[in-house]
Amino acid sequence: MEKVKKTEAEWKAELSPEQYEIVREKGTEAPFTSELNDVKAPGTFKCVACGQPLFTSEAKFESGTGWPSFDRPMDESAVDTEEDNSFLMRRTEVLCSRCDAHLGHVFDDGPADTTGKRFCINGCALEFDES
Repeated sequence: MEKVKKTEAEWKAELSPEQYEIVREKGTEAPFTSELNDVKAPGTFKCVACGQPLFTSEAKFESGTGWPSFDRPMDESAVDTEEDNSFLMRRTEVLCSRCDAHLGHVFDDGPADTTGKRFCINGCALEFDES
């Protein structure tokens, strides 16, 4: 897979101000504000910055946190993770493996009957393609 590389000016021109703040500056949208939180239809959630498929609706679950949550990525190679110690917290950041967009964080408090993981993803970092 070829990495998507753009200047910050190119990203700013292509993304809305909110999307830019989240995916390029590692921001977080307010909980319960994303329309993707309530999506139940079958389909694919893609990176808003580069269009890479990231999660399927089959992996989505209601976490009650206010952000779209998934128990696994569509493919392990679709996302990268790295340690995030910002705000005096110890977390694992989730990034799009194709364009390095900040997506959210992954936690070990997901459904025990599946992976046990909760990929807590900013809805603003995603696009949904219904299938």
